[in-house]
Amino acid sequence: MSITVTDIVSIIKKIIDISIVWLVFYVVLKNIKNNVKLSLIFKGVAIVILLKFASDLFGFTTIGVLLEYVIMYGPLALIIIFQPEIRNILEQLGRNQLLGRHKVLTVDEREKLVYQLVSAMDYLSKQRIGALMVIERDISLGNYIDKAKNIYADLSSDLLISIFFPNNPLHDGGVIIQGNKITCAGAVFPTSSSSKLSLKHLGTRHRAAVGVTEETDCVSLIVSEETGRLSIAIKGELFYNLTTDDVRMMLIDELRPKQESVTDEEYDIENEEDIYEENN
Repeated sequence: MSITVTDIVSIIKKIIDISIVWLVFYVVLKNIKNNVKLSLIFKGVAIVILLKFASDLFGFTTIGVLLEYVIMYGPLALIIIFQPEIRNILEQLGRNQLLGRHKVLTVDEREKLVYQLVSAMDYLSKQRIGALMVIERDISLGNYIDKAKNIYADLSSDLLISIFFPNNPLHDGGVIIQGNKITCAGAVFPTSSSSKLSLKHLGTRHRAAVGVTEETDCVSLIVSEETGRLSIAIKGELFYNLTTDDVRMMLIDELRPKQESVTDEEYDIENEEDIYEENN
């Protein structure tokens, strides 16, 4: 039995077709993982489907009928209830590029970035000056940048301190950092309403820091105006009352490119620690 050119072309088409489907699933699941609200919707849908399967398996007629109505009208209800979140996800998919929007920072650039951020946070903390700095990663923050004041300047501790200095028109909003640049200031972010976090004793700045990490994969840095305490928000979780060393180590870990090997990671951490100590 010989294989013809037509058979080879048909096999290639099927491989491409399956690859595209898996790519779509990968992008969707990746965005679900990075978005807390969307992941909750996904879990809810999965639970309803499992319950429907169980009701059919064990013959629970009443539950089965109710779940059929849920499955029938559920998608429409989700679209209406979560319309803002779905719109944001579609915007992020449109803005996000598979290969990344910004260059991957070199080791030296990451060292300088971390040093400047920690230095600024240390000064702001001692002076009790509130600040919110958001570092963009894979998912674009373009919808927040468009509504903020464009800066696009090299990141430095002096510039960050100047932006958040009291009575500065931009000090109430947040700063967005792309790569090693300060892209904008005065950015406004959605506040978190998560029941998992005890945010009642925290101000709007902390709730906004957590809120933007629920919708994207960014890293939020916060300096409390009332107490001077340092915090970091990642993936909807708030790490509160950190030391400058805690902040530095978390930034080194979060800003490291995913493709680096374990050996490179260990070398980078040691190298970055040595340079930080030299600068201090």
